Amino acid sequence: MIFEPSRLNEKKYRDQFCELVSIYIRLVECFAEKNGWEIAHTKISSPIVDELFSIGVLDSNNDIGTLEDTIGKNAFIRFIDCVAFFIHHRKEMNGLLDKLSNQKRRELQTQELESGKPNFVDFFAGAGGLSYGFIRAGYRVVFANDFEGVCIQSYKYNHPELSSEKVVEADIRRIVDSIDDYVKEPIDIVVGGPPCQGFSSANKQRIIDDPRNELYKYFVTAIKKLLPKFVIMENVHGMLPVANQVVEDLESIAETRGEEHYSYLAAYRLLNSADFSVAQSRERLIYIAIRNDISDRQHITPIDIFNEITQSNEDKPRFVLKDALDYIVPLDAPRIKNQNEIDSETTGKKIGVNKYLGNESPYLRLINEGRTIPFVFNHKARFVNDINYDIYRLLNPGDDASDDKIASIMPYKHRLHCFKDKYFKLIPDKPSRTITAHLRMDCHSHIHPFQIRAITPREAARCQSFPDDYLFLGAYLKTYMQIGNAVPCLMAEGIAKVIKNHLV
Repeated sequence: MIFEPSRLNEKKYRDQFCELVSIYIRLVECFAEKNGWEIAHTKISSPIVDELFSIGVLDSNNDIGTLEDTIGKNAFIRFIDCVAFFIHHRKEMNGLLDKLSNQKRRELQTQELESGKPNFVDFFAGAGGLSYGFIRAGYRVVFANDFEGVCIQSYKYNHPELSSEKVVEADIRRIVDSIDDYVKEPIDIVVGGPPCQGFSSANKQRIIDDPRNELYKYFVTAIKKLLPKFVIMENVHGMLPVANQVVEDLESIAETRGEEHYSYLAAYRLLNSADFSVAQSRERLIYIAIRNDISDRQHITPIDIFNEITQSNEDKPRFVLKDALDYIVPLDAPRIKNQNEIDSETTGKKIGVNKYLGNESPYLRLINEGRTIPFVFNHKARFVNDINYDIYRLLNPGDDASDDKIASIMPYKHRLHCFKDKYFKLIPDKPSRTITAHLRMDCHSHIHPFQIRAITPREAARCQSFPDDYLFLGAYLKTYMQIGNAVPCLMAEGIAKVIKNHLV
């Protein structure tokens, strides 16, 4: 479950627990602010205690004191007041806090188990972009894994349909041998993007066997153990030199279960997220493998699937960066250091009231699935120093670090041969350039086209086609990492829909 009070003796979990409580408080406060209502101070009562058990922050009557000690006295008072407010306005809040209720999550998980949807397992799941795309396409996630704790936090929060015990923070090398402990049903699809780094030794006959690509090998082992009907593997454009070797590995799988003998037919293709109606140009190398019995029964090959994907994209609308930046409050960049975690009306908030209805454009209607979202998540501008502020101010859309207008102040002017793209002001009427995890380090490569600042995590998430209510947990800079490493949701959905037509 999302709250596990029995783990409060673990410092790492205690910090996560406190963040979840702070999200609860902030959502209630934003709801009250949006409606012009006051949150009254109250005392603990039986209905409040019952709701605390329903939420999951308590598992015995003796835990109220522990709860106060854990989150602090001031936060405890605000939390109790917010819980009382929620009890009084439960109907009006219309499921706003369901992701933060163990009881509501259990109800949803039961519904999912009984849904009869095709299922999938997600390795190297990150914050859940690939999973979210498959869920949009009508799938049920069975198991998700990543080794980054902050990604697991975000995944758990945004995927209440999956029990938290099936969202595992661990190195894949530690779980593959015991995957049967987590996955106890036949699997339709295994998806994942294993990191592959060993491309430097070009003289090797089998570059993919480089020790730095060990995690990829474990991904293949997981496929052998689970024997899904389909495999979807995604990776960076730079993996193209070893693409045929990956196909060889997938097609070398040969497993026997009872009297059945299983193997795979595989292929790859470079796909661009912009073709899937994502407001970003992002090339990804996609592999599709089909189990032999499915391929034979459906008379389908991976090449046929890729052709269907291409055909399905022909009539899809195309969107540009401006579509992702519309209808969101303008912000100023903080000019004082160490302000990234501080909320402000001028520089943004982790959770704030949406000044717009949140459903004003075709692109927003698409990524938000037609839902009106009353709040804005992760829309906070990043600190910029004086030199970078002037660079941001002087550049025009499409300008980079080599532009004459900033030659006198460009700090990397003697290394332009390798730092030309260090600064780039985004072009509003084209799809965004690729959103990358490097934004965690700095955002000079993604300068807002109209405002003197870099794009915010929320704007980057929109470029990745995450819905506006997909909340990224953890420290501010790590939200950029989570977003930059994700598979665009609409791209994942487009692939998932085509494959769904061939599941039997």
